[in-house]
Amino acid sequence: MKFKYISIALLALSFAGACGSEETASPDGEFDVAFADGKADSMISACQTDTLLSKLNNAETSVEALKDAGIHTRAAGNIIEKRDGSDALPGTADDFVFTSLVEVDDVSYVGPVAMSQLLEMVAGASCDAVVAGNAEVIFSPQPYDQSHLAKVAELIDTATHSLDIAMYSYSDANIGAAIGRAKARGIDVRFIFETANEDKSSPANTKSSRLEDMGVDVRYVNKIMHHKFVLIDGPRDMNVFQNQTDAGVLATGSGNWSNSAGTRYDENTLFMYGNAELNLRYQKEFNHLWANSRDFEWNTELEFFESDTIASEDIVNDSAVDAVFTSANFKVYESSRYGATFSSLAGRNTVANRLVDLISSAQDSIWVASGHLRSRPIAEAILAAKVANPALDVRIYLDGQEFIAESTAGIQDRELSSCLEAAGTSESKQDDCMDRGYYFSYAMEEAGIPLKFKYYSFRWHYTYAAQMHHKYLIIDGKTLAMGSYNLSDNAEHNTMENVTILDGSGYQNVINDYIGNFNSMWNTGDGLYEPLMDKIENGTGSVPIVFDSMALSWSQVDELKSTIARVCSDVNDSNHRRYPE
Repeated sequence: MKFKYISIALLALSFAGACGSEETASPDGEFDVAFADGKADSMISACQTDTLLSKLNNAETSVEALKDAGIHTRAAGNIIEKRDGSDALPGTADDFVFTSLVEVDDVSYVGPVAMSQLLEMVAGASCDAVVAGNAEVIFSPQPYDQSHLAKVAELIDTATHSLDIAMYSYSDANIGAAIGRAKARGIDVRFIFETANEDKSSPANTKSSRLEDMGVDVRYVNKIMHHKFVLIDGPRDMNVFQNQTDAGVLATGSGNWSNSAGTRYDENTLFMYGNAELNLRYQKEFNHLWANSRDFEWNTELEFFESDTIASEDIVNDSAVDAVFTSANFKVYESSRYGATFSSLAGRNTVANRLVDLISSAQDSIWVASGHLRSRPIAEAILAAKVANPALDVRIYLDGQEFIAESTAGIQDRELSSCLEAAGTSESKQDDCMDRGYYFSYAMEEAGIPLKFKYYSFRWHYTYAAQMHHKYLIIDGKTLAMGSYNLSDNAEHNTMENVTILDGSGYQNVINDYIGNFNSMWNTGDGLYEPLMDKIENGTGSVPIVFDSMALSWSQVDELKSTIARVCSDVNDSNHRRYPE
């Protein structure tokens, strides 16, 4: 496997042996640094850097463990003190997550000596092969060559027998080329594609027909197919799947296969290498959708085939992982006119119920990063958890389109009351009222829950939106729930979605990466708000209505929108409302 090298101009110090004993004087001074120019630039591989950072971020790495590995006492103590945060406990929500060697170098008494000792810890780390059970996450936005798109294409090139893809949106040319190479070397590729539902009406020269021209069998389902996952060499065949569960690679998350998802939006894509339970659960989900899909009728030479059914008892139990799917909320019947059809089952809330259970279990913290917050059971569970435990650290970070003003919140409340009154005693009609799209951000603000919006424009439009597109929750800093599932009733009852759950007992390193991502986003655009407000109020010339992204509180967004509307009333004319781009 090829990997990049980071050049680290580090003093050439060599240390043999480990010394865990106490010392009267540190070999590094309090403010000594290994990287005087603030850059890390010698010969250590990116893989080895990641290995070291993962080790330092791991809650099981203690001061004694670092000392036993040869790190001098004062540096070891200060590194762990920095990592554990103000509560001095590892694996909690206030932990500091090291994301670079420079951040490690910034710790007091970590100078050239300590840095050389730390690098010595991972000098022999092997990066030549992926080990079963490994996991990593790539967050967007990234430069393209470091994005999840480049990683997916790289992994597709490793496929030896099969690719099963379930994707909402796909446009990346490099992934397309990798799929073409896979077909050329005999890999069997199945693709459940939401866009095929649109392409079927005029199929020539569409994304779907071009895939089928390559020999990829493309199909679609009658519900919105919102998954974003691929199984590479997954356990398709029941006769041999026992030998495949530990070999398959799963990539899943919030990011579609588009340039915007890789380089513009806030996204996360999780790569799970050789996790038997997740491989089986996602293969079972894919097989179920594939067996009840509809054909994109283009390449008539392609032969449709189904995989054998994976029974629940066939799935390996791994206490550190789980996955749930909204497909459990639908029954399937055969339509004489349209073929296989998914139909909603009344009262089913499979994914929401699981997330409510996680939220209700929180003892210390609930952190939510989601493009939307429109799920009543999830929002009410968060509110209830905060009431039950006022000390709970609840933080919610949403996309700017989730902001709702106090007056608009009043309108939606009155509409809900009118709907419930009209529903009378009918439980089904009452449920319909409660399930309608409802923005819960103002309810969180009223409850005093820390809430921020990624805000980048007066009025949202996809052509310029730098969306916060994540869909993840972190509970107590030790449990992660992530996937394609928007926190909305629409996601629960109208779309095919997934949520993967990771426990810190097996994947604390990855969870720490998500904690670091959340902390970084929580401070997006620090220092930009006041200058922007000053420019709007006191500047000359045009009024900025699209601007650099900022993480703003509800009151800041309310003030910003009110000020722009007052200074530039044209933003509220009918033309701009209809065509904000």
